[in-house]
Amino acid sequence: MKTMNQIHLAAALLLALSGTALGQVGCDGAGLKLPDGFCATVFAENLGRARHLAVSARGDVYVALRQPVHDSGIASRVIAGIKDMFGLREPVHGGGGIAALRDTNADGRADVVRYFGDVAGSGIAIYDGHLYFGTVTKVVRWSLAGDALVPVGDPQVVVSGMPVQHQHSARSLVINPQGDLFINIGAPSNSCQKQDRQTGSPGIDPCPLLRLHGGIWRFSAEKTGQVFDAAHRYATGIRNAVAMDWNAPMDHLYVIQHGRDDLHRLWPELYTPEQNANLPAEEFLRVDQGDHFGWPYCYYDPFKDKKLLAPEYGGDGSEVGRCARFEDPVLAFPAHWAPNGLLFYYRAAFPNAYSGGAFIAFHGSWNRAPFPEQGYKVVFVAFEDGMPADGDWRVFADGFAGKSFPANTEYRPVGLARDHDGALYVSDDVQGRIWRITYE
Repeated sequence: MKTMNQIHLAAALLLALSGTALGQVGCDGAGLKLPDGFCATVFAENLGRARHLAVSARGDVYVALRQPVHDSGIASRVIAGIKDMFGLREPVHGGGGIAALRDTNADGRADVVRYFGDVAGSGIAIYDGHLYFGTVTKVVRWSLAGDALVPVGDPQVVVSGMPVQHQHSARSLVINPQGDLFINIGAPSNSCQKQDRQTGSPGIDPCPLLRLHGGIWRFSAEKTGQVFDAAHRYATGIRNAVAMDWNAPMDHLYVIQHGRDDLHRLWPELYTPEQNANLPAEEFLRVDQGDHFGWPYCYYDPFKDKKLLAPEYGGDGSEVGRCARFEDPVLAFPAHWAPNGLLFYYRAAFPNAYSGGAFIAFHGSWNRAPFPEQGYKVVFVAFEDGMPADGDWRVFADGFAGKSFPANTEYRPVGLARDHDGALYVSDDVQGRIWRITYE
């Protein structure tokens, strides 16, 4: 039988190591700056490199991990061991590419954390009682039948044969109500040069990468054993669309493209360092079957409000050329902010102004030097009739980069999800934190 001194010691160790007392989690903002009336709390942390999120009907949160977790660190193991000793939580699984989180006492914080799956990934979604997970080469699914947090048995392979690549390999995915499975296949290149990212190297014309990369592919979420090929391509000319979501009222797919890099370094005679920091825009795209959005031949200049011919294909920073025939974005965001998460919000838990609008998580830049890096925030875009309502966006959540930025970036937002109560979840892939944002 455990003595009272043992219990007091365990509680003290928990508080010292985790910095959080047991019980109801208060609203201290969790380091984030939010509009008046909103509350951010830490739902979970130290999970591993957390990417996209999915929330089940019962409120369990599933987190795709960029790297499989096999050792959660000494502090985390000590905390877990103490909690297990006193029956305060279930033990952590030995490893996996997905973290499964459950809040059993409705205090707004996950008290059960389990890992499963052997391979890392980025895309994750729930559809018709199944959990879908996108790795570099395939999409698999598990059944979520019953009350189990972790699915039982081996997953089924939904799509296999996706190309192995060392750039832009995050397989984001989204499933619409009709059961269409959309997968991002990023281009393993900056701008399809003959010598990738080499100064003055021309682009390959036509770009052969567009056959099996640089676009969105569509499959059926209800079938297994499908094989990736060019025939399933849905839209093309998209360099890399990590942020994806389905706008249900509009019955349309929307994605946000990561724009190209290195205009000044590769073409110093055409672009200044300042232009390199501010070009091109990150493009918010409304996607229809057969659309072509112009990569690698074109980029979007938000200051000139049009697509311009890329220097690899003869552009000089002002020529439009063939780019006049490609699709334009519905909205442009600042260059190099790295949009990684997109979520259309339909719950009544937030004020009416947020209904039907889009939240976007920006991972943060790296290609603005010598100018300050930017991004590291979640923004909101109001929508009306399938388009941004006022042609603009506003910051919703800030403070992810931390007080020591730019010397050190504390958190970088990636995934977005909502639960059936309307709470908004945001993931971070630096320290593996998940925030839960509610409206008071």
